[in-house]
Amino acid sequence: MTDSTYDLVVVGGGPGGYVAAIRAAQLGLRVACVEKRGALGGTCLNVGCIPSKALLQSSHHYAVASKEFANHGIKVSGLEVDLPAMMKRKEGVVGDLTKGIEFLLKKNKVDYLVGSGTITASDEVAVTPANGGDRRVLKTGNILIATGSEVATLPGIDIDEERIVSSTGALSLATVPETMVVVGGGYIGIELGSVWRRLGAKVTVVEFLDQILAGMDAEVSKQMLRTLKKQGLTFKLSSKVTGAAKTDTGVALTIEPVKGGDAQTIEVDVVLVSVGRRPYTEGLGLEAAGVEIDNRGFVTVDREFRTNVPGIFAIGDVIGGKMLAHKAEDEGMAVAELLAGQSGHVNYEAIPGVVYTWPEVAAVGATEEQLKNDGVDYRVGKFPFTANSRARCNADADGFVKILADAKTDRILGVHIVGPEAGDLIQEAVTAMEFGGSAEDLARTCHGHPGLSEAIKEAALAVAGRAIHI
Repeated sequence: MTDSTYDLVVVGGGPGGYVAAIRAAQLGLRVACVEKRGALGGTCLNVGCIPSKALLQSSHHYAVASKEFANHGIKVSGLEVDLPAMMKRKEGVVGDLTKGIEFLLKKNKVDYLVGSGTITASDEVAVTPANGGDRRVLKTGNILIATGSEVATLPGIDIDEERIVSSTGALSLATVPETMVVVGGGYIGIELGSVWRRLGAKVTVVEFLDQILAGMDAEVSKQMLRTLKKQGLTFKLSSKVTGAAKTDTGVALTIEPVKGGDAQTIEVDVVLVSVGRRPYTEGLGLEAAGVEIDNRGFVTVDREFRTNVPGIFAIGDVIGGKMLAHKAEDEGMAVAELLAGQSGHVNYEAIPGVVYTWPEVAAVGATEEQLKNDGVDYRVGKFPFTANSRARCNADADGFVKILADAKTDRILGVHIVGPEAGDLIQEAVTAMEFGGSAEDLARTCHGHPGLSEAIKEAALAVAGRAIHI
């Protein structure tokens, strides 16, 4: 069957895709959204950001109850983990949100098609239903590729989602393993390693580089390494996994120093492979359509998200850059507005990144190392949460706020937070940077007392050497 009435067909129903579809529909375009998973929200909602945050919250409650309640005068006995109940709650959160997105598409009159989308021409997308029904051909004025990314793998290590798992399998383990090795010390590995450590597993993180959370400010990385070690995680930095063999009881993992040396073989119950993600372009028909991709497999686009083929656009993980849901959402909004004749734009200097461990980590803008490498003259303001009244009241005083500002103009260049609610606190800095704000702007803004956000004000004051409470 052929339908020739669409202005835009979005291939992919993740954060970038469904947001683009809704915004385009709001602007008067006739839109279809094609998603083969059978549930909207993409990796983030179904097997990524949302289920991991649900488990992080549940495991955090357990850790606080088992280790910290006594300090608050609360006596607890007989505490135990009900993992099936925890998983049921996680699935409930995911299910409610996916249904919510489907409702939003319907509300905005976006046609939602369940199936695999293939670009068969610059103005045509063929949809093959997942249930094996009739293939449908959509004619359209524009096509948006928003297919996201998939788990990157390591040569010779076969993921079975039982003993050797990706992030997907790590979100659905049937029991708490006694031992777990996380291969990769990035956002995802650290978050999921934290979940299972809190629930009782002995967790070792193997990282190829000499630091965790690569790309973060070095001071943040060092602080988090110390903090996570205190929480019981073990780290093998500058190390690589060279083999993984399944045994009767688990996995025999071979680990070697990156710079050479004796190999070590350890046996663990579960191995989590978390070495990044790669663009998902399988079955899209990009080669036949003539859409260019780079040597890493990412779709090539210009500043307005146009591919080399007129009428075909791409956003999100599939074009590279920061692989973050909110980055994809902003790009989706921008494409929809550009198609409607408006001025869509994404400020890549003001996109925050958050690690939802405890304490949380959040950052926006440049790191100190980047500023040094670029020869930028800057000033630093820091303030520890140990000197923040609310953090002390909450017994969550690990970490600090660090603000980097231009030495001449005082414009904020980067903000880095390790501490309680860092993921929410960073938004103040993001807003200030979006408007070209200075450290002085933050310093002269009144912050409620006692509040965690006062640490941001104090760090801003510290940029000029005039912090009050330290």
